Amino acid sequence: MELQLSRKQAFWALNGLPAIGPVSLNRLLAAFAGDPCRALNASRPELESIKGLQRKAVDVLLDWSRHFNLGREMAQAEQRGVDFVSCEDEDYPPLLKEISDPPIGLYRLGEYDFSKPSIAIVGTRHCTLYGQSVARSFARELAQLGFCVTSGMARGIDTFAHKGALEVEGGSTVCVFGCGIDIVYPPENVDLFREAQRNGAVVSEFPFGRRADRQTFPMRNRVVSGMSHAVIVVESDDAGGSMITARFAGEQGRVVCAIPGRIDQKSSKGSHQLIRDGAVLLRSVDDLLEELAHLQLVPDLETGESSLEAELRLPPLQGDEGRVAKLLAGGEALALEDVGERIGKDVSEVSVLLMTMELNGLIAKRLDGRFEWAFS
Repeated sequence: MELQLSRKQAFWALNGLPAIGPVSLNRLLAAFAGDPCRALNASRPELESIKGLQRKAVDVLLDWSRHFNLGREMAQAEQRGVDFVSCEDEDYPPLLKEISDPPIGLYRLGEYDFSKPSIAIVGTRHCTLYGQSVARSFARELAQLGFCVTSGMARGIDTFAHKGALEVEGGSTVCVFGCGIDIVYPPENVDLFREAQRNGAVVSEFPFGRRADRQTFPMRNRVVSGMSHAVIVVESDDAGGSMITARFAGEQGRVVCAIPGRIDQKSSKGSHQLIRDGAVLLRSVDDLLEELAHLQLVPDLETGESSLEAELRLPPLQGDEGRVAKLLAGGEALALEDVGERIGKDVSEVSVLLMTMELNGLIAKRLDGRFEWAFS
């Protein structure tokens, strides 16, 4: 008997089926013009005609209700306050839709708006005190600028990245699970799990009760990078899970960044290898902002102001710097003398002022000697 499901319920059922991964699910949906109900009610000949769909997957789809109890899953979600966000919902992370194998749905705790800009910070579980400090301070500064900090809530760098973002008033973080959203792992992060729901979100593509394993962690990593504008690797061994996240980020067209460490430290081998392979070497958050601006990937942080200074949520520029910003942020390029005349300062004072702003990455000097806003 054919069950009458809504499209969202059909996505939910497909997402929870065993033996069908995200690549096969996306192929399946493409074969039925994106209609999950048609996919669930398809005949064997229709399913067997889909290239790449394994026989086991076909068998599961033909008897899907025996393999996934949708009613029980929906009841448990309601009881736990969990939303299931399908790939058709407005709440689905827009960046995640761009990758080749996006989840067709996400379990979500928290009401975070995924359209806001996100930076992923990842690294080893066996981090140094230096790594902890860097992850925390970078996350804190990014949160102050208005970015959401995304990571996998693992021990080590992930945990300190989440904590750094949450230390900022109004800061937000997203924890991506490599298990069911009802399983807090590691268990000592239960307080972080709760705080992230209030100031961001906890998400997972896996059904309730799914334990983490060697398959789920890489799947989690592709989501961490997929929903972010850039990925920062703080510390990682050359074979660590963060290297997998960085590889996914490169394949997804995200900005891959790494923070250098000590050359004799095992936990820095992966970061140094990424830098050798072309990752952006980060000395500060300013390096990241410069790279995003250069690639025209600077997101709109919706500060309600017109200048890119406001969009990036840089610390408000006061005094002479603020006056220069107003002159240049609209796109005008001015010579040193013109700037001095506009703000009522002599050339020597303006020269020092513009040099300071240039060193801080706020303005840039053109070949013709004129100054312009660095992010225009």
